[in-house]
Amino acid sequence: MKILLLGEASGLHWTLAEGLRALGHEVCVASDGNGWKNYPRDIDLARPTNSLTDGFRCLFRILRHLHEFRGYDVVQLISPYFLRLRSERTLPVYQYLRRHNGKVFLGAFGTDYYYCKACMESDLYRYSDFKTGDYYRDTPLNRLTLDDWYWGRSARANQQIVDTCDGVIACLWEYYAAYRLYRPDKVTYIPLPIDLRGIQARLRTTPERVNFFIGIQSQRSDVKGTDVMLPVLRQVANDYPDRCRVTEVCDVPFARYRQLLDNADVQLDQLYSYTPSMNSLLAMAKGMVVVGGGEPENYELIGEKKLRPIVNVTPQSADIYRALEDLVLHPQRIPDLSAQSMEYVRRHHDYLRVAAAYAELYAR
Repeated sequence: MKILLLGEASGLHWTLAEGLRALGHEVCVASDGNGWKNYPRDIDLARPTNSLTDGFRCLFRILRHLHEFRGYDVVQLISPYFLRLRSERTLPVYQYLRRHNGKVFLGAFGTDYYYCKACMESDLYRYSDFKTGDYYRDTPLNRLTLDDWYWGRSARANQQIVDTCDGVIACLWEYYAAYRLYRPDKVTYIPLPIDLRGIQARLRTTPERVNFFIGIQSQRSDVKGTDVMLPVLRQVANDYPDRCRVTEVCDVPFARYRQLLDNADVQLDQLYSYTPSMNSLLAMAKGMVVVGGGEPENYELIGEKKLRPIVNVTPQSADIYRALEDLVLHPQRIPDLSAQSMEYVRRHHDYLRVAAAYAELYAR
């Protein structure tokens, strides 16, 4: 098949492309590299800033490449925001893709209308980026997100694309559950792909001092939950200075991020998630222990009966502290969790197995 992957999120499309290519498919990735993360791509659609000038330059770049986005058997969009333009402004491009290609699939790989709707209107989640129980997290970013993705033009664009595309692919339980609630006719779950080639996996031994790693995205700290996790982590380090240390990184490119991960024992990531993310899975593939999203719903969805590698935490400071303190006081747990982490990624997220699942869906 000839496949076009438009947009990027945490290296998902590039990793998927590598898997599909290994299976014999012809694949082109066109994206902005996910901004400062700078993931690889075949066609660069970067927009360095949100300025009007860069907006026009980005639009010109898209129009210049538009003729290359036709004649594919399959086109997959990373989200309704698949270009660095407002979602409603990409609808003409979406319609162009529909006219000049075979099937078009939409990725449910991040916050969108259906996820917001499930968070705000249902009791599907015990906690989420937006609510815990009846408590709404009134943050500036949440207000902006809901204005656009729940009430605004991006919400309407999202619905129009879902109504007319050939299918929606969800990569996490929480996104799959939202679409299953509102659009069960469209959604399929496929795990995230991890390319194990070149990853230096190392079974962690019992450390004298536990090295905790936390990566911070300054613009999305309250979405990722690092605004809650980091103060708790610092408190644990302050309470047990001889038993642990902390590595903090902020807004570093992906290649550098991977290097900095190598010496850590434990990674903190995705407080509000029920499922490990690309960054979490990368850490697990390296043999690290992840503190973050590993709820029972995740294991049930993938049919995993035995492995429980993720130290699951809820968005409560006391729960996070308890989990981190337990690892500091019982570092002998780390080797077993490390071994489980590597096996979990091999079993469920190998990029070739995931790519085969995508190819099977595309061919239906």
